[in-house]
Amino acid sequence: MYAKVIVDVPSRQTNRPYDYFVPPALIPWVEVGSRVGVPFGNRTVQGFVVDLTKRPDVAAGKLKDIAGVLDAHPPLTPELVELGRWVSRTYLCHEITALQAMIPGALKAKYERLVRLEPYEESELAFLVPRQLELIRYLEAKGSVPLDDLIQRYPGEGEWIKEQIRKGRFSETNSIRDRVGRKKLLTVYPPEPPELLEQYAGELPARAARQKDVLDYLRSNPHPVPLAELTKKLGVGAGTVKGLADKGWISIREVEVFRDPYADRDFRRTAPLPLTPEQEKVFGSISRSLTNSVHRVFLLHGVTGSGKTEVYLQSIQQCLDLGREAIVLVPEISLTPQMVERFKGRFGDQVAVLHSRLSQGERYDEWRKITLGQVKVAIGARSAVFAPFTRLGLIILDEEHESSYKQEDSPKYHAREVAIRRARYFGAAVVLGSATPSLESYARAAEEKPDHPDADEEALAASRKYRLLVMKDRVEGRPLPPVHIVDMRSELKDGNRSMFSRPLYNAIEQRLQRKEQTVLLLNRRGYSTFVMCRTCGYTLSCPHCDISLTYHQSSQAVRCHYCGYAERQAQVCPNCASEHIRYFGTGTQRVEEELAKLFPGIRVIRMDIDTTSEKGAHEKWLTQFANQQADVLLGTQMVAKGLDFPNVTLVGVIAADTMLNLPDFRAAERTFQLMTQVAGRAGRHHLPGEVFVQTYTPEHYSVQCASRHDFHSFVHTELEMRKLRDYPPYCRMILVTLSHEQIPLLVRTAETFAARVKEMASAEAARTGVLSDMEVLGPVASPISRIKDRYRFQCLIKYRKDTSVSERVREAVSSFDDLVRQERLQISVDVDPYLLM
Repeated sequence: MYAKVIVDVPSRQTNRPYDYFVPPALIPWVEVGSRVGVPFGNRTVQGFVVDLTKRPDVAAGKLKDIAGVLDAHPPLTPELVELGRWVSRTYLCHEITALQAMIPGALKAKYERLVRLEPYEESELAFLVPRQLELIRYLEAKGSVPLDDLIQRYPGEGEWIKEQIRKGRFSETNSIRDRVGRKKLLTVYPPEPPELLEQYAGELPARAARQKDVLDYLRSNPHPVPLAELTKKLGVGAGTVKGLADKGWISIREVEVFRDPYADRDFRRTAPLPLTPEQEKVFGSISRSLTNSVHRVFLLHGVTGSGKTEVYLQSIQQCLDLGREAIVLVPEISLTPQMVERFKGRFGDQVAVLHSRLSQGERYDEWRKITLGQVKVAIGARSAVFAPFTRLGLIILDEEHESSYKQEDSPKYHAREVAIRRARYFGAAVVLGSATPSLESYARAAEEKPDHPDADEEALAASRKYRLLVMKDRVEGRPLPPVHIVDMRSELKDGNRSMFSRPLYNAIEQRLQRKEQTVLLLNRRGYSTFVMCRTCGYTLSCPHCDISLTYHQSSQAVRCHYCGYAERQAQVCPNCASEHIRYFGTGTQRVEEELAKLFPGIRVIRMDIDTTSEKGAHEKWLTQFANQQADVLLGTQMVAKGLDFPNVTLVGVIAADTMLNLPDFRAAERTFQLMTQVAGRAGRHHLPGEVFVQTYTPEHYSVQCASRHDFHSFVHTELEMRKLRDYPPYCRMILVTLSHEQIPLLVRTAETFAARVKEMASAEAARTGVLSDMEVLGPVASPISRIKDRYRFQCLIKYRKDTSVSERVREAVSSFDDLVRQERLQISVDVDPYLLM
C-alpha cells in the first residue's frame, strides 16, 4: 500500500502530495488523516496522509518508506482532509498550512536534532581530553541525545561535537515530537480480589502502623485512587505506599488523565425555558432542518436581549437527541465565564471548551475528548470550527458580524464560510446570529414567508442565499434602553474640557447613589494615544513602524501596539530638547484615573489587553463585577458583547468616533455595530437602562441610527454608499500586500505584479471571448506604510462574477518565487479581506 503525504515544508515547490511506501507493520495504523514521520531530503519531517492508493504515481522502487505513525488515532478525519484542500484553494495558501490550522498547537511538531555515538575503537579514546571522554561516556549511556541538550551540557565542546559529526564519529538524525505531552498520574490499585487486603493487614508487623492505615483505607474504598490524593488524605509518605507495592500487595500504575480547566467549577444544571412566540417560530424553522437532515443556513437577526442564546440551547438539545453533534462559535472577547456557564449548565460534561485563554495542554485535552467521542458539543472561538466531529448536525456562529471570525494570518479563512462548507458536507444546519448582522450576510438573506416556511428551499440553496429569521422584541417585552447622543463640540464651547460630558457625569453619579452599575466603553487602550512636543510639534513615533507611540502610565513607558517596541517616558523632546511634552488623546488608563479624581471612592474594573493577558484574568474581573464588587466596568470592545448583568443600568460610550475616521470602507458599519452591541448591555433585566454616546460627529448616520436602534435605516443608507463605491456586498475583493526593507525594489515589484495580473486577465479574455469584470487598484503604499522595518505596498483587486481571478492571483504570486527566496520579499494574499490597513 502507498500513501500520499502532504509534508510540513510550506513552500510552493512542495505544495503537493508525495508518494511513500507503507511498510506492512504500519498498514493497520496508517489512515487518511494520519500524522506520520517521513524522510524528506536528508531529514525526517511531519506529514499528513491525504490519500491511500495501491498504485503510486512514480516507480515503486524509488519510493521511501514512512518512518512512523505519530498518533494511535488520526487527528484529522477524511472530511477535514478534504476541507484542508478547499481552504488551500479558496484562500490561496499552502495545503500544509491549512491542515496545521485544524490541529491544536500541541500537535504542531517540534523537530529535534538527535546525536548518536557510532562504533569506535577503544584506542581512539586515548587522544581525548577528560571533558570529551566524559561526553563520549554520556552518549554511550543515553543512546541518543538532543543536540541542543548536549551543547548546553558541554558548552565548551561545540566545535569538537561539530567536527565529530563531520567525520562520522557521531551520527545526526531528526526526531519529531509534540510540543505538549499527555498528563500521567501515579494511581494506586487495590489487589484482585479486594478481600486479600484483610489478609495482608494481618501479616503486617505491629510497627508498620502507617502501612496498615493504607490497607484499611483501601478496604473501605476498594477503587483506584491517585497516589498524591492517598498520601495527602492519610498523611503518609509515598515510600510507605511504595513499600506495599514492592511486596506485591497493591500496584502503582501510570494512568493518563485529562487536564480539565473547569474541574474545580460546579455548574448549576439548568432546564429549558418557555419560548416566546418569536423564539418558538425561529426554533421551529431550525428544528425542521435538523429533523430532515437538510443543509440550510439561517441568519437569525435578533435584538440584544431577545433570547437568542435560549434558541441556541434548545436547538443543540434537539441536535443531540437526533444523535448528532454541534459546534458553537463565539468571538474570543465574548467567550466569557457567563457563556461557558450557560452551556456547561445545560449540557454538563458533553461540552468541550476551546479558546486561547486555556493552557496548551488543556486545549489539547479538550480537543482529544472530541476525537475520542467523549463530548458532543464544542464551544470556542474561530478555530473551533475545525473540531473533529464526524456526525455534525448544527453549527452556530454567535455575533456573526464580528471581524475576529476572519483569520489575519495564513490561512486567512473566514469561520463563517468554513462552517457553511462543513455543514454542506454533513447535511447540517448553520445558524448565524446577531443583533447587527454584517451587510454581506444580510444581503444574502431572504425572509421566510410565514404561510410557506419551506417554500422555494431548493432555489434558495442553489442561489447560496440565507434564510432570514427575525426576533424584534426583548424577552418579557422589556424595552430597549433610550440612547442619548451628546455633542462634545457643544460641551467644549460651554467650557467643559473633561472627557466626561455633563449628562454622562450626572448619570454616573446617580448610579453610584442608587448602588447600580455602569459599563463604560472606550475602544483605545493605554493612557494617551500620542505624545507631542508643544514647542516644535514633534510626535513620538515607533522607529520600526510608521505609527505613533502610545503612552502607558502604569509602566511609565511609550509603546508601539504593532511591533511591541517600548521606551521610557520622555522628559524632554528628542528633537528640540524642550520640556513641553504633552499627552494627547484618551485611553482606558486615563479614563480610569479621571474616574478616581471625579468620584472619590469609586470602584473601577478596567478590562483591556493590558489587564487581561494573564490566564484567568477575564473570569476574575467579570466575577468581581457580577458580585457587585465594582461600580464601573471600563474597557475596550471586550465589554461590549456577551455580558449580562442584572444591575447594569447605564452604558456610556466615551468616544463614538474612534473607528469612524479609519481608512476602511467598513468604518461606519463597525461603529454602528459596536454602539448597538454595547447599548444592549443596559436594562436587560427588571431595572430600566439608559445609554449616553459622546461624539464629535452626532450627525453621522451610523450614530443617528444606533441611537434609534434602527438597523434597517442604517442598512439602507450604508448599502447605497457601498453600491455607489462598488464595495462588498456588490463585489468581492482580494488584497495583495508586498513588503520589503528597500522601497525601490518594493515599488518595482508591486508595479510588475499589478501589470502581470492585468496581462493574465487580457490573455484569458482573448482566449475565451469573455471580458473580465476584474479591476486592479494600485499599487499604493499601505495605510500603515511600514511595520517592523519593512515597507508595505498593496494592490486591491475587485471582481464580481469572474471566478478565475483567484487562480490568476496565485499564478502571479508564484512568478515572484525567486525574489521571495533570494531578496526576502514577502507577499501576503487576503481573499475577502476584513482589514485594509
